[in-house]
Amino acid sequence: MARLQDKYQKEIITTLSQKLGRTNVHSIPRLEKIVVNMGVGKALQDKNRMEQAAEQLSQITGQHAQIRKAKVAVSGFRLREGNEIGCRVTLRGRRMYEFLDRLISIALPRIRDFRGVNPKSFDGHGNYSMGLTEQQVFPEIDPDKLTFVQGMDVTFVTTTNNDDEARELLRAFGMPFREA
Repeated sequence: MARLQDKYQKEIITTLSQKLGRTNVHSIPRLEKIVVNMGVGKALQDKNRMEQAAEQLSQITGQHAQIRKAKVAVSGFRLREGNEIGCRVTLRGRRMYEFLDRLISIALPRIRDFRGVNPKSFDGHGNYSMGLTEQQVFPEIDPDKLTFVQGMDVTFVTTTNNDDEARELLRAFGMPFREA
C-alpha cells in the first residue's frame, strides 16, 4: 500500500470527519483520480517530440501515456483533424497515491523560487488543476538526455463538489498551498 493511501485511511478520514462534522465515512471527500496531461504543440513540426514526450510522461507516472489527436481543425494553428497534439495519463489507486507523494515531497520543492501552489485553482466542482513548466523537477528524468523542456498540467479529481472540502483534503495530504 502506498504511504499516502495508508495515511488517508488511518489519519485523514478521522480528521476530515471531525472538521466537516460528518459521521458517515463514505461522505468524506477522497481522491478519485489524477490526470497528467502534456500538450505538445511543437509535435506538428517535429514528430520525434511526441514520442519523447510520451516516453518521459510514462517514466514520470509509471504508466503508459496515451497519445491524443486533434478533434477539430484550426487553421490559425495549422492544425488538422487527427494530428497528434498531446499525451495524457490517468492515474488511479496505488499509482495515483505514489505519484501524489512524489509530486508533493520531491518534485514541488525542486521548483526554482517555489512559494507554494495557487489555492484558487479549483474549478467550482471540487477539482484542482495546476501546471508545471518543466518536466525536469521529477527525479525520473535524466537532465543529460533531455532534448527539450516540456510543461504539463496535473488535475486532481475529488469526489466532493465543494472547493473548500477539496482544499482541506489536499491540505491534509500535504499540498503546499500559497498563503493568500
